[in-house]
Amino acid sequence: MKISKGYQALVAEAERSVLAHPAEEVDRQRHQNGVLLVDLRDVREVKREGKIPGALHVPRGMLEFWIDPQSPYYRREFDAAEALILYCNKGWRSALAAKSLQEMGITEVSHLAGGLEQWLAEGRSIERAE
Repeated sequence: MKISKGYQALVAEAERSVLAHPAEEVDRQRHQNGVLLVDLRDVREVKREGKIPGALHVPRGMLEFWIDPQSPYYRREFDAAEALILYCNKGWRSALAAKSLQEMGITEVSHLAGGLEQWLAEGRSIERAE
């Protein structure tokens, strides 16, 4: 199978249209009312590495379905959210996901630059998965 555009090009395009916050900024913002931090990683990653305290785990494949009130999979956790900060392991999935949410009309969406790897490299806190 031949592709005309690889993942790196897709991520680069997303990065040009999506705001990426450094870990220090995400650490500050995650405590603000109305800000919802969303972990997009696979459930196995969350179980293995834990997650940023207070983050809502949303498997990447379900994000658009869980956030759309018209979807049978809609999750009420999004009702009070005024701004979303997405993250994954490296920042690639979260950049693509943020771009997708922008295409759905969500304007207050950004992501964690460098993902959980950067968060951990800076020694920031993690909570273990249940």
